[in-house]
Amino acid sequence: MDLLTFFLGQHAAVHASDVSGRVFPSERVFAELTDDQMRLRPGRGVNSLVWILWHIARTEDAAVNLVVGGRDQVLDEEWMVGMNVPWRIIGTGMTDDEVTAMTARADVAAVRAYRSAVGRRTREVVQGLRVEAWDAGPSTTGGDGVTTATCAHGGREDVARRARRVGRRPRRRVRAAAAPAARRVAPGATCAGRRRAPRA
Repeated sequence: MDLLTFFLGQHAAVHASDVSGRVFPSERVFAELTDDQMRLRPGRGVNSLVWILWHIARTEDAAVNLVVGGRDQVLDEEWMVGMNVPWRIIGTGMTDDEVTAMTARADVAAVRAYRSAVGRRTREVVQGLRVEAWDAGPSTTGGDGVTTATCAHGGREDVARRARRVGRRPRRRVRAAAAPAARRVAPGATCAGRRRAPRA
């Protein structure tokens, strides 16, 4: 089995059937839950299922499209309005009160639809990679390799910045030790370094 086939199989297992055409246990569990159950938080500090679904969709969207594909995310103003979630962040670092607010306001059906849209885009991106990209190892040169780094979980926006520079004139390399602290993602910033959208 080649790596692409393996990846697509693993990817399908964590998405709804409208992404791959295959049904897995995870979908059967989620499909049976009501909106109220998706919003349930068993205790303070425990995330709701709708928040988790949104968070993993946002992480996949940012990591695959910005870092691997070097292209725009699926998320746009239309999706933000549809989900009733006004933030472009991926959710890491949100406070308990922010999670509660997102959980209460999110349109559960729209979050499910966004997750599936992200899943379909991911399959499009990886199937368009060159064969040698799968052997390239971790990469931060978007579009040239399959990367295990994400700008969000890595805590640095320069991963995405380098990904967007593909095809441009190379810049002089700056020694890591001299990199200013300001290059780290500031609280409230998105993966690409833009400030989060104003709360509604």
